[in-house]
Amino acid sequence: MYSREGMRGFALEVFRLPEMKTDEIEKLIQEQIVCRIAFRGIDYPAISLFQYTHLNGSLFFHFSEYGKKLESLEKDSFVCVEIEDFTKDLGMFRFVLLKGRLQEVVDPNKKAKVIRKMALEGGRRLSTKFLAAHGFGKGSDWSSFINKKSMTIVEFLTLEAMGLSSP
Repeated sequence: MYSREGMRGFALEVFRLPEMKTDEIEKLIQEQIVCRIAFRGIDYPAISLFQYTHLNGSLFFHFSEYGKKLESLEKDSFVCVEIEDFTKDLGMFRFVLLKGRLQEVVDPNKKAKVIRKMALEGGRRLSTKFLAAHGFGKGSDWSSFINKKSMTIVEFLTLEAMGLSSP
């Protein structure tokens, strides 16, 4: 805690949220499968919801074939990823901010592993309706995700990690 002068000359106590330790950050990343990615964007910053999977210490994402995310990525690969967990009343919350860059996965074996893991986790924890965010239409199931011929998979290369939690 530290004090600073308020607008009318009164000292204000500012409470700082507790920082998460590295193992707590890793635990939150392992527990969740949905995040937000902030891109610098073309005209304005843009934030999008993504499913992710965690494999061999890296995060991986699927980019659908529509939208401006791929175009943004081609111009600037640096992004910020936010992963969170909270109760409905926000009595408990944790969030992690990861700064880094994205790079397309070109190794077909690595790509296949990521796709299988993402489909398996999605099938266990997400509605088939979320497949629309991946560019799949009504009637698709998570096996459709595995069977799609061409997919853009990107890996997140972390440069900086920071997490905060409720007291």
